[in-house]
Amino acid sequence: MEIMLLGLVLFLGTHSISIVNATWRDHAAARLGEFSWQAIYAVFAVAGLILIIWGYGVARQAPVVLYIPPMWLRHVALLLMLFVFPLLLAAYLPGRIKSTTRHPMLLATKIWALAHLLANGMLHDVVLFGAFLAWAVVDRISMKRRVQRPVPGVPASRYNDVIAVVGGLVLYVWFVLQGHAWLFGVAPAG
Repeated sequence: MEIMLLGLVLFLGTHSISIVNATWRDHAAARLGEFSWQAIYAVFAVAGLILIIWGYGVARQAPVVLYIPPMWLRHVALLLMLFVFPLLLAAYLPGRIKSTTRHPMLLATKIWALAHLLANGMLHDVVLFGAFLAWAVVDRISMKRRVQRPVPGVPASRYNDVIAVVGGLVLYVWFVLQGHAWLFGVAPAG
């Protein structure tokens, strides 16, 4: 569990710099240069992600049960996950989905984390998904008081929403049928 916690601190901590002190982030990026800042940021974020994945795998070997969700909550989780992939794609495909939700990646993160908390009751699950849910909520609240940096993406188009929905649903189906089991060893519909 300690490895996963260290990974969460690195990954979410890196992603929280603008939440805590956007001015410091901007000064550091100006002092180092945007490319150098992003390279350092990426090293910490990737290291955190690797530690999260490794630590989660280790924690799964000695699970601690906090609660046992009823089977119907797994179906609710699958239904909630239907929205996650289109929202993730919409973050980079400016259109009505992005303008309506304002921050589709954060919304996707909140739905993803909530769905997994509904379907999983092990301590390592609650720590991982609870941390991401709490971070996404705090980040979204903080965005109301700070200047937003533009998110790179394709140019605006009337087809972007269609691409986000169709592409997201294709990813969802692949994830449910193969991807989740291949990546994480757990079949969500199995």
